[in-house]
Amino acid sequence: MYKRILVANRGEIALRIIRACREMGIETVAIFSEADRGSAYLELADEAYCIGPPKAGLSYLKIDQVISAAEVGNVEAIHPGYGFLAENSHFNEVCRSCKIDFIGPTPEAMDMLGDKNRARKMARECDVPVVPGSDGLIEGEEQAVRVAHQIGFPVLIKATAGGGGKGMRVAANDLVLKSALQQAQSEANAAFGNAGVYLEKYVERPRHVEVQVVADHHGNVVHLWERECSTQRRHQKLIEESPAPNLPLEIRQSMCEAAVRLIKKANYTNAGTVEFIVDQDNNFYFIEVNARIQVEHPVTEMVTGIDLIRTQIQIACGLPLPFKQSDIESRGASIECRINAEDPDRNFQPCAGKIERLFVPGGKGVRFDSHAHVGYSVPPHYDSMIGKLIVHQPTRAEAIACMLRALDELRVQGIRTTVPFHKKVLQHSDFVEGWVDTTFVERVFLSQPGGAK
Repeated sequence: MYKRILVANRGEIALRIIRACREMGIETVAIFSEADRGSAYLELADEAYCIGPPKAGLSYLKIDQVISAAEVGNVEAIHPGYGFLAENSHFNEVCRSCKIDFIGPTPEAMDMLGDKNRARKMARECDVPVVPGSDGLIEGEEQAVRVAHQIGFPVLIKATAGGGGKGMRVAANDLVLKSALQQAQSEANAAFGNAGVYLEKYVERPRHVEVQVVADHHGNVVHLWERECSTQRRHQKLIEESPAPNLPLEIRQSMCEAAVRLIKKANYTNAGTVEFIVDQDNNFYFIEVNARIQVEHPVTEMVTGIDLIRTQIQIACGLPLPFKQSDIESRGASIECRINAEDPDRNFQPCAGKIERLFVPGGKGVRFDSHAHVGYSVPPHYDSMIGKLIVHQPTRAEAIACMLRALDELRVQGIRTTVPFHKKVLQHSDFVEGWVDTTFVERVFLSQPGGAK
């Protein structure tokens, strides 16, 4: 087992990893930018090093600075968390070349699955359904129009690299397609340094369902069931839950088995998430693999009882999985609300500032993963999430009731948060009945001028 690990991240996920390491008897080295100086997670680490100014490109994304901190801290491994360098295969390679283990998949698997076009090809090879679309990258307007007519409008233009909705456009006719193609390529190049895009059929009102998988270095691959992530805005998830409501058992099992086949085909190791969309007839289609731990991993931990961060570290150490597929049960229902420092009434405008009062909810089945505290100043330089409120109860109805109670208890003063918006969503009849798709938030809550009214 490792003796010292560097946490190459900040905020909530850095704190989550540090806690897991402390329980395992592993010392931790934290890093921070000038904007995060004094953050609470730094107090729990055994050592902490400043790696640069507030801008991520000059600190958390500076590979040489992160590696220098790891070498000074004399660590054996680096946990990247999510975001920043978590899916950067070059960083992964640099870690390994410096004789530092990267807690995640190999650079080769990361490259293979990180390129959505290559991942789609692999999915087809192992009989995992994919959305009808182009066989490869789109080279120009004429090809795009030809493919669109073959699969039928509307079509979705998607960047082959990256995620988060960047480099993604919907087109309903030839004219819109030509304009959207240029926009998507330009945006993808600016965001990921890769202008490659491909085309696929746009599935109307799809659900977004993902499968958590873990794989060790001994050929063992298992799934930890699925998460429903359809409650989102502009491709950014707001609420996640497990199990996915109103998903037939046979579809659920088939989707999880498909995820395992794909991960085995890629020779993938460590934790990963295979993402699917599900149409209104419950047909599911592979869309991408996230080669890292996910923000929403706690809902899986709650329903399975498996600590995913601990499991990641054990796998990276070379240990076999301590469980087999038949051991993994999904018990009860778990829901997670992302608590963001944003003003829903102003089109979710980020709301940086100082937290003057914070009351954290508790009670049976309530968990709040957060680095925020009274006196903490939310910086404007990074993602606006300040915490994740997670509940676990025997049934989904009880989980919704528990979450509403916990949201009522959660008090954050000094800044605006998404708490009021979550309460509206959780009380809407469509959400209560489990009939939510990725267009739900925009259709129901954001169609009025001025945002969420």
